[in-house]
Amino acid sequence: MADGPLNDRLRGLWEVVASVPHGRVASYGDVGRELSPPVSGYLVGKWMAMAPPTVPWWRIVARDGALALAKRSPLLADEQRRRLEAEGVPFVGDRVDMAAVRHVFEAP
Repeated sequence: MADGPLNDRLRGLWEVVASVPHGRVASYGDVGRELSPPVSGYLVGKWMAMAPPTVPWWRIVARDGALALAKRSPLLADEQRRRLEAEGVPFVGDRVDMAAVRHVFEAP
């Protein structure tokens, strides 16, 4: 990855995503609010498409617990669900039970 403002932002995004613990999830908006300066959940979703394989991308879901990847790739959404279930993340129907496992970021 070359140096520059966007790449600095992406590195910050990867750090925030990596801070979501095993067995927990965060929404795209939750992650966006942690960046400095904050960005929209929509932009986080776009940037997440560039995540390196070492970033736990599967822990980031829609604010209502939906697996937003299903819109782009049902296969990726299936993989995301399998990874989350392997970490013990509960689902209610086709959505993550956000009340049970939403990660709360520490105040700076």
